[in-house]
Amino acid sequence: MKRSSGGKRGVALFRRGVEQFNAEKFFDAHESWEAIWLKAEEPDKTFLQGITQITAAFHHFAQGNRVGAESLLQKGLRKLEQFPDHYRGVRLEKLHEELRKWAKALRKVELRPRMKTPKIGWVRSKNGREEI
Repeated sequence: MKRSSGGKRGVALFRRGVEQFNAEKFFDAHESWEAIWLKAEEPDKTFLQGITQITAAFHHFAQGNRVGAESLLQKGLRKLEQFPDHYRGVRLEKLHEELRKWAKALRKVELRPRMKTPKIGWVRSKNGREEI
């Protein structure tokens, strides 16, 4: 399994995308990840497409496009669920849980889910460092 499409630059762009996503700069995160995704090989390509779709979903939601947000969130979540927890150093199971809650809330009539936007967490090694 490839861990870092694009070498060091790809790792840096992926990390920057996580920081942008967690800061709710969804358009910027989408751009960072799309730059890696376009050159990636499988299975990384599917992972990056999924996380890019998730990011686009939250960008759509922020712009008031709830239908587009729901559709992209579902598509991205289906792709990310194919990957094991800790893929690319990301705590995917926790992210999946939060995304499923958002997907459920978006299916309801409620215009604005009363939840915080999910954050992407890093897996920490035994020495406390982030694993990428």
